[in-house]
Amino acid sequence: MDTRKVAQQYRLSQWTQQIRECRSSGQTVTCWCAEHNIKETTYFYWLRRIRKAACEALPSMNEGNNSIVPLNIPIARVAAESADRQVFPDIIIRCDAMTLEIHNNASQTLIENTLRALQNVR
Repeated sequence: MDTRKVAQQYRLSQWTQQIRECRSSGQTVTCWCAEHNIKETTYFYWLRRIRKAACEALPSMNEGNNSIVPLNIPIARVAAESADRQVFPDIIIRCDAMTLEIHNNASQTLIENTLRALQNVR
């Protein structure tokens, strides 16, 4: 076992705990760091390290695990909407200020292209 990796993991877990404490304290980072005798630069250094480790732990988008899941909407709902002359989206996705509404008659290609485009947003 690599002692350097174990030590690094230990420090990451310790700093994760401290960052959680800071965030749950209700104080600003500046106040919390001053109260705990920690330099703000040290706090933000470890925050970056933790975020990087978390991102590296996520599965890659290129691993083929981002397939489209088929969704079957019952025909009765579509017929009821047509009868009422009101067309409601079958799927609504909200993310920050963006809203994406997908209707049952949207093509698979349109949905795939839209989702690919949204992956590049942010």
